[in-house]
Amino acid sequence: MTPLLALSDDDVRALLPMSEAIPLARRAFEQLAAGRADVPVRTRVQAGPDGAVGLVMPGALPDDGVLGVKTVAVQPANRTLPSIHGLLVLADAQTGQPLALLNAEALTALRTGAVSGLATDLLARPDASVLAVFGAGAQAETQIEAVHEVRPLARALVFGRDPARARRFADRAADRLGIEVRVARRPDELAEADVVCTATSSAVPVFDPAHLAPGAHVNAIGAYRPDMAEIPPGTVRASAVVVDHAPACLAEAGDLLQAFDTPDAAAAHVAAELGDLCLGRVGVPSGPTLFKSVGVAVQDLTAAAHVVRKAKASGRGTSVLL
Repeated sequence: MTPLLALSDDDVRALLPMSEAIPLARRAFEQLAAGRADVPVRTRVQAGPDGAVGLVMPGALPDDGVLGVKTVAVQPANRTLPSIHGLLVLADAQTGQPLALLNAEALTALRTGAVSGLATDLLARPDASVLAVFGAGAQAETQIEAVHEVRPLARALVFGRDPARARRFADRAADRLGIEVRVARRPDELAEADVVCTATSSAVPVFDPAHLAPGAHVNAIGAYRPDMAEIPPGTVRASAVVVDHAPACLAEAGDLLQAFDTPDAAAAHVAAELGDLCLGRVGVPSGPTLFKSVGVAVQDLTAAAHVVRKAKASGRGTSVLL
């Protein structure tokens, strides 16, 4: 029987601080851009009439010696439970032997925050110090953490549909990071922000482009279907757009697809993939910038391989026999 290391969300959080997750994200996207990763566009299945979906995300990273698959269930209607649940199975790329089973809720939130941190580090002004975040869930939480890691924040503003939930979220973030985090009271407070992160399940734009500060950098990570769009079309068209993975974004990112008449027009507007910036193949665009991410399996695999190595070295996790 093959022993399999099982890691919980608590294990992942303990073993993957944001200070390590952001360099791992850079490594993942460098491998993707260099053609050293096999990552097909994920498969989506409709799980219910209320926007619930299942996602299957396979991939292989020979440099890390791993292959794996993450399955994700997204239920936007959840209120007492997290909206995202997931599992990741990691295997040895050479032998195919299963190595680990990870609860992927924390992993997904951490790697999603990390890629926004990476994009912010590459694209936002060096003196950026005010963040606006739309959303008050697990994904939004790691957005603040990651941006603060690369651009020490003076304060953060939280925009949420539920004022009480947004206030609880702001209080938790302030306590954890030791910075001012407050709930925005008016839409035009967005003009204070140098960096904006959208992490919602909204199908319609979450802000008025007139309120966006000139030169602000936007990370859009919530919309993952063609019928969802957090970012106003005018903002998309006025920004230099960097994407995590062009094939995935041009298949799934409503933020891009809804801003243009055709997919070809959307593709022509993309300035670069994130990995190209990491490798120095293209320069940093000038003017307002928008990073659009729908999530790529390389992020999960690199982070998971790192977590498993640390778990084995520290004796963390539970050994399960298959």
